[in-house]
Amino acid sequence: MQLDVDGPAAPPRSNGELVFDAPWQARVFGLAAAFVQTRFEGDREPFRQRLIAAIATDPERPYWESWVVALEDLVARST
Repeated sequence: MQLDVDGPAAPPRSNGELVFDAPWQARVFGLAAAFVQTRFEGDREPFRQRLIAAIATDPERPYWESWVVALEDLVARST
């Protein structure tokens, strides 16, 4: 899954590497990547749009928690 390097959907990075503060964050990243690959043939735009919306809805929410919200929304609307 290729990710934005800037903008509202860009994940936290350090020296170009993704930054996860807890194991669950890496897992939700992997789940989102696998779901996008399987359901959307790698087209990350549907997830990206939901992530941007999740961040806009609650800008104070921690970044990876917004990934959970976006993934839940994507899965719910895709089934």
